[in-house]
Amino acid sequence: MSVKIGFIVNPIAGMGGRVGLKGTDDVVDKAVKLGAHPIARLKAEEMLHEFSAISVNHHDVVWVTCDDDMGKNELEAIGIKNIQIVYAPKGSRTSANDTKNACKKFLESPPDLLVFCGGDGTARDIFTIIDKKIPLLGIPAGVKMHSGVFGITTNATAKMLQEFINKQLTVGDAEIMDLDEELYRKGEWKVRLYGIAKGIIEPTYIQVGKTCFESVSDDEVKDELAEHVNDELEKHKDWMFLFCSGGTIDSIAKKLNIEHTLLGIDAIYQKTLLAKDVNEEQILQLLKKYPKTKILLSPIGAQGFILGRGNLQLSPEVINKIGIENIIVVATPSKLIHTPILRVDTGDKRLDHRFTNQGYLMVVIGYRLSRVVKLQTNSF
Repeated sequence: MSVKIGFIVNPIAGMGGRVGLKGTDDVVDKAVKLGAHPIARLKAEEMLHEFSAISVNHHDVVWVTCDDDMGKNELEAIGIKNIQIVYAPKGSRTSANDTKNACKKFLESPPDLLVFCGGDGTARDIFTIIDKKIPLLGIPAGVKMHSGVFGITTNATAKMLQEFINKQLTVGDAEIMDLDEELYRKGEWKVRLYGIAKGIIEPTYIQVGKTCFESVSDDEVKDELAEHVNDELEKHKDWMFLFCSGGTIDSIAKKLNIEHTLLGIDAIYQKTLLAKDVNEEQILQLLKKYPKTKILLSPIGAQGFILGRGNLQLSPEVINKIGIENIIVVATPSKLIHTPILRVDTGDKRLDHRFTNQGYLMVVIGYRLSRVVKLQTNSF
């Protein structure tokens, strides 16, 4: 018996990440001018390739999709032939309206599952039309991915799709979250619950929403973390440091009287701001002058991502030039209680494999106090 899978790709998803725009909503032209390149098609094809490799019954799947780069091109690139086109975008550049109009077509003959490639904005647009009528499964390709419908990686998404088709997974409630990009670019993190969709229930593969942990004890720990980072800065005076996004890093910077962008990446040299809210190209230019560089990261709440979510400016080229041995991860102990695994999704399988081979990272949880935490990548 054949299974019908809806498939839709948001071609512009994730383009704002590496150029430091923290999203692509309403700023596609600016992203393109800054040198952004589409990544959604690559992510979609990666998932489809993984699925075809592990699924013995993938030939029984009927793919209901959209024309061009909204689905058909990605499916055909993998050699999938059982395709039904139900919607064609009107222009060369797609919009949220294309996503919504395609979803209206899906509802005319609902598929068993709707797989989409994008970020929170795409999930929100789909949910606006689909509501709880069709279960959703997201291929992570956006800059913002807080919603509970996304697979952790393309690999995990492929496994979930296979297990869903084999009736090994159940369907349940999943939060659709969205972040205000305009406020995000101004440094304010404001995520709201947009609605409750149907999603696939699999805690190993599905990411949970970002969780913030704040307490008096955490503040005390952050003082120790700041002291530890200060020692690193003193010990490596001729090194550049990239202070990445997040509340923990922001707290450390403030305690050290260093100017910092809460939701961006800043370049620091000798405790002084070199460049604010840098994108990938700016980092690569800085590395020519400051080849000795360390990256200061903190995991994203309960998701556990240190690379690949919210910091796409740290591209594979950037990471390879700096070296994974020069990554410093800091976190409070209370955050690690809810973050038992650190996740990496650089978009480069060779680089991900290097993290996989390493297996673990030392996470600084206090002054000269570290904890070993297991790593998980897109190659697990």
